[in-house]
Amino acid sequence: MTAEIAGTLIGIAYLYWEYQADRKVWLAGIAMPAISLYVYWQAGLYADFGINVYYLLAAVYGMWVWAAGKQEGGQEMPISRTPSRMWPWLLASFMLSFAAIGLFLTHTDSTVPWWDAFTTALSIVGMWMLARKWLEQWIAWILVDAVSSGLYVYKEIYFYAALYALYTVVAIFGYAKWKHMMNGSRRP
Repeated sequence: MTAEIAGTLIGIAYLYWEYQADRKVWLAGIAMPAISLYVYWQAGLYADFGINVYYLLAAVYGMWVWAAGKQEGGQEMPISRTPSRMWPWLLASFMLSFAAIGLFLTHTDSTVPWWDAFTTALSIVGMWMLARKWLEQWIAWILVDAVSSGLYVYKEIYFYAALYALYTVVAIFGYAKWKHMMNGSRRP
């Protein structure tokens, strides 16, 4: 339970920095998955375990993209809408990942293979959208977080269930804040 509590506390910092569109999100984005690998393996949530390997790699990528995306004058990479040409690719990535992960998990001792596959596949897409600083990444996280919270209650990982319930609420507000920031104001 100590690892679960540590992961939860780092997850709260991650959430705050993501909400603020602060690049420190990527530091927590490295620490939390490292802890979560242990928690999810112990709970038999193998897709969640696997997604945390991806999260580690995506955090390094996101840190690089946000740093490289600085504009002249040192301004941060701007928040933008997901380009319309990307939606078919994002949907295809989600569907292929969902099917592949779900089929794989049906051959394990997972008791929730398709729910685990859903949150994992959508997290892959959402994390990539976050690295690109696209506003609609919040929609992916609202779905992932709400489903994950219920899944963690079912699996009796209560601290993470509470954390992901909080993530759901903050993701709703995060969408509104990023939309406001994207339209030119840094104030909520």
